[in-house]
Amino acid sequence: MLSKSQFALKALDLSIGYTVGYGTKDHSIFPYYAVLAGLYGDGRPVRLANDRFEQFQMGLKRHAFWMENTLVVDRSTHAFRIMKGSYRTDAGGRRNFSPDVGNVGASASQSIYYLPKSDFSVEVRASRAVDAGSTRGYGTLQTMAATEMMVDEAAELLGIDPIELRLKNAFKTGMKNSQGAIPGGALRTEEILERARAHPLWKDRAAKKTEFDTANPGNHYGVGFAQVQKDYGTGADAAVTTLSLDPSGRLAMRHNGNDIGTGLTTSQAVMVADIIGRVPDECAFGVVDWPEMPLVSTEEPYTTPQDKEDALAQNPRWTPSFVSPMSASNSAYFVGHATRTAARALLRLSLWPAAVALWSSGPGGGQARPLAIDIADARVVDGRLTAGGMEPLGLEQLAAAAHKLGLVTGVSVHVFNRWQWAEAVFDVPNVGTVRLPADALSACYGQGAPAELKALMTSDGFHFLDRREVFYPPVQRLNAAVTYYTGMATIAEIAVDTASGEVKLLSHHSILECGTQVVPELVSGQIQGGLAMGVGHALLEELPLYEDGPGDGTWNWNRYRLPHATDVAVWTQTSEVLPPLSETDPPKGMAEVVMIAIVPAIANAVNHAIGRRFYQTPITSEKILEALS
Repeated sequence: MLSKSQFALKALDLSIGYTVGYGTKDHSIFPYYAVLAGLYGDGRPVRLANDRFEQFQMGLKRHAFWMENTLVVDRSTHAFRIMKGSYRTDAGGRRNFSPDVGNVGASASQSIYYLPKSDFSVEVRASRAVDAGSTRGYGTLQTMAATEMMVDEAAELLGIDPIELRLKNAFKTGMKNSQGAIPGGALRTEEILERARAHPLWKDRAAKKTEFDTANPGNHYGVGFAQVQKDYGTGADAAVTTLSLDPSGRLAMRHNGNDIGTGLTTSQAVMVADIIGRVPDECAFGVVDWPEMPLVSTEEPYTTPQDKEDALAQNPRWTPSFVSPMSASNSAYFVGHATRTAARALLRLSLWPAAVALWSSGPGGGQARPLAIDIADARVVDGRLTAGGMEPLGLEQLAAAAHKLGLVTGVSVHVFNRWQWAEAVFDVPNVGTVRLPADALSACYGQGAPAELKALMTSDGFHFLDRREVFYPPVQRLNAAVTYYTGMATIAEIAVDTASGEVKLLSHHSILECGTQVVPELVSGQIQGGLAMGVGHALLEELPLYEDGPGDGTWNWNRYRLPHATDVAVWTQTSEVLPPLSETDPPKGMAEVVMIAIVPAIANAVNHAIGRRFYQTPITSEKILEALS
């Protein structure tokens, strides 16, 4: 493509600017127009920018879904027996991620329930509509919202409390999902349901409805509930992180992750501090050149046959994928796994040996000799490393010792996940054999290292350590579809004006389970933003699909109604995050799940208010007036 351009014999330097990206920009064709114009633009700078009308025409849209669900419930036990779901979605004129959005939506439609039998199918259609993309929720917003509305209707037909019905059919730890895979870790679905059942909004809803409706003629009060669990990850997540210390203790981090609005540049630094006691003094994100990690990849992590992958893995410099895109709520857990693994490797291979050397110095083996110390007891307190009663040591002391003794002073790790982590065994000089949840490791050594060790540092000052063994998750693991879940429930309190059809969101309360919060303020921001998006999807935001839709160039914010502060119960919304089971719980991806539960919660609340169920979103005032007429 470049052979006729001025760049034919030159290297391209791609500099990526930060932007709030998410699915509305993921794999968009628009940046390529700018690249091509720049390549063939006779050396002049190029700037392409849509105005808002043009962006409505060109910007990627959320997929429209048509869904037909059947749920078979045992009337005597209230147990779900069979669920069948047939889904069809409109992809628009270009493929983008549409087949994957359809598959993920179908696989998520079981929501929080154990289904002894299920049958889900999806059809993704190309059309003349504007292109659809991988917008927040990735198909699960549509399918799980429908499931939650259906379960609420089933509870009404059975004459049982909707949360009680959910508890009777909750997907428990160790159960298989609809693809037959067992999710990782403990599922805390029942704990969330019990908290919701005890909340005053839910517990007092009947009495409050009577009181409100009596005091406000023409207005009807309603409370609705919904709970979902959203997968995170792609099935081929990969990341790389480098941490290195200079003799003064200055800590530097290089990272492949880009911050597209998730707070990654904050959270990754905090993860380092949580493990070794200090945020890096210098950080570089969005790194694309990795001379210290000289891996090769066929970049076919989803389609390589098992026998071929087994052969490729014999090359210690091969990996199924080098880095993955910023998507699928993957920054905290998957991208963060590289950060946490690098920090733990630096602690294990560098800081701990340096600390032991310092504690063991002096007559008779120093302060360490009378005591039994082990790395399992290592703790960072106020930025200093201690263990088993040893003197706390700062990073400056440890770095100086590591450099003087020629220990490891920097690590670079590469990680890969196919619904479980790849692991490898390495022989590390001065340390021995180590097994890490990573498939590649490089190390650099301190100034006091012997010449023969320094001679091995041929990868931009790092020694790439050929792994002795590697354990990649089998390709068949992809059939699991998902193994990582984050749970979220929302109770919505609304009032419906029967004269205007307006739905007023009075308050809402949400309960989230996301493991250990890395930065609670970022989690809170994601919750609030996701809830606002969900309110828009439930009540306001709508675009015609075809000729009179956004492709005609006449759409802007004057026609497309986004939620305002007055629409989302800004001052009366509350939320809680379940505490982790222990301090060892990893963080979970939660940026998508937070917008989903409020959509069916509002739909269920409308039914509680006026006794009408709606099977299409948004639930506009016009639709409510038509239903009441």
